[in-house]
Amino acid sequence: MDMSRFHAAFFEESREGLDTMESGLLGMEAGRADADTINAIFRAAHSIKGGAGTFGFRFISDFTHVMETLLDEARAGKRHLDSAAVSVLLTSVDVLRGMLDYAENGGALDQPAIDASKAELDTLLTGAPAAAPAAAAKPKADGPECWRVSFRPFPSLVLSGNDPLRMLRELDELGARDITCFDDTLPAFAALDPVNAYLGWSFELPGTVKRAAIDDVFAWVEDQCDLVIEAIEPEAAPEPIVETPVAIDAADAHVPAAGGSAAESSIRVGVNKVDALINLVGELVITQAMIQQRTENLDPVQFEGLLAAIGQLERNSRDLQEAVMSVRMLPVDFAFSRFPRMVRDLATRLGKKVRLVTKGEQTELDKGVIEKIVDPLVHLIRNSIDHGLEAPDDRRAAGKDETGTIALSAVHQGGHIVIEVTDDGRGLNREKILAKAAERNLPVEANPTDAQVWELIFHPGFSTADKLTDVSGRGVGMDVVRKNIQALGGSVDIRSETGKGSTMVIRLPLTLAILDGMTVAVGDEVFVLPLNMVVESLQPGADDVRTIGGGDRVLRLREDYIPMLNLAEQYGLGVGATVNVLDASPIAVVVESERGRIALEVDELLGQQQVVIKNLETNYRKVPGVSGATILGDGRVALIVDADGLAQHLRLKDAA
Repeated sequence: MDMSRFHAAFFEESREGLDTMESGLLGMEAGRADADTINAIFRAAHSIKGGAGTFGFRFISDFTHVMETLLDEARAGKRHLDSAAVSVLLTSVDVLRGMLDYAENGGALDQPAIDASKAELDTLLTGAPAAAPAAAAKPKADGPECWRVSFRPFPSLVLSGNDPLRMLRELDELGARDITCFDDTLPAFAALDPVNAYLGWSFELPGTVKRAAIDDVFAWVEDQCDLVIEAIEPEAAPEPIVETPVAIDAADAHVPAAGGSAAESSIRVGVNKVDALINLVGELVITQAMIQQRTENLDPVQFEGLLAAIGQLERNSRDLQEAVMSVRMLPVDFAFSRFPRMVRDLATRLGKKVRLVTKGEQTELDKGVIEKIVDPLVHLIRNSIDHGLEAPDDRRAAGKDETGTIALSAVHQGGHIVIEVTDDGRGLNREKILAKAAERNLPVEANPTDAQVWELIFHPGFSTADKLTDVSGRGVGMDVVRKNIQALGGSVDIRSETGKGSTMVIRLPLTLAILDGMTVAVGDEVFVLPLNMVVESLQPGADDVRTIGGGDRVLRLREDYIPMLNLAEQYGLGVGATVNVLDASPIAVVVESERGRIALEVDELLGQQQVVIKNLETNYRKVPGVSGATILGDGRVALIVDADGLAQHLRLKDAA
């Protein structure tokens, strides 16, 4: 059998197992060393070892076997995993990630890191087991009294052509006893019954049988069954105890319970297939809009049945669109789950105590948005720990808990998701930021508000760090954060209070495939303005529009003047395409861009509608000032305006 076709599933499931192990280890370090947590970590390591052995990745299975042995002693109560042991296991998880990447993609294998990690694991194993303290522990005989084993084959075991009767025969040779089928309507049996074998069974083995002998029996099907092997001791083993962490309290780390309720039924589908389905549904929605538009002038009495059917088609199309879009929606925990480990490591390196609190992890967001929001969140959390949170001594001196708190939350608001990164640190230093801005000759308003001062930190290269470190001080980060978030159609704002902390507020669209937009007419063309960037629309008087040096125009908006751009001129539609300012008042739509507000001159406001976004760069080429395109109900192509691109063009023009 060609096993390579199952490799992708193995690598994906193994990485999920590593995430479970990392999350569980962080929970143990936080003091939650309950049986479910330890069992979840052990079972993840056990599954990775079994899968690696099945697919011939011996170097992975051998390494994981050492981890599994250590974890097995911990769950049996023979070993106490203190913070040092947890750190060794976390390092081993990182090494395993690298080994999986090598097995999947090739490249270079970091052998020194593997050897160092294995040596640390061996040291923990060969040294005297650090058993948790127990009162008047009685001496125990060598080895367990017996082994209790339960085995339930997955359908994949049968479909792959494997035969569980082979295992029953081998176990019978090892002295298996009390073999019982899980279906209690059938009697216990002594003979090897093939029907019962496929239903699953439980049994006991003498304590004289070595654990390795049992593992060898199941090594070839570990990834195709639900297997539990328990050592039954003559005396009750003490419960494992784990020390309280020093650097971080990951109290909200999520650890899947071992063997808990049955997992939700699911199948794995390639992202390219989902994207193709979404694209087809988008085409269906466009076609439905075309039909709808062509029937607007029909007699509602004469064509009552047809119009009713078209209305039903519209409702069904929208329901189908929402259902298909939900396939790409994933819990934001896919992004949040990687931060407990990052916070722990960074806090340890900086000598700070940090508590990470997460909220709203099950809030759903488009998979494409989740993948692209991770890097901005990494920058914000690193800045919060490095710049925001004080050292423990400074926090005590300020009357605060020496352990700082980083809060990460997500919540739906309308058609958007709002993600907040909050710290209870020192807050932004207004005077320091203004001094750095003056040093770099950045433009600053007279008597600026706090919001205007906070905006300065988004300038490229801006940093208030006193010294350069590997964490901060290079002035790279906040400008990248804003740029990446705006590329997703989102925005980022800052709230801060001296001595109490800061909050970074990120607002993102739920999906990148559908857009709520305002349609506007410019001559004979139709453009779409993303609704989340539209501030207001107005019809200014002639006195409200001024021409300044170089022929540029500005619009007086209450007490402020903002740049005004003629979309006909920007997109080469001809100067006469829009209304002449001398003859009539233009319509101005004020939009928010990366560089502030700008006014776009259009001929007519057509309305608001949801549009299916088409990638213009993929289907044609990149056009300055255009972020994409869509197809309207009448079949015409409408360009989606990129306000940030227009503002960038305006800035370069002014600089020239």
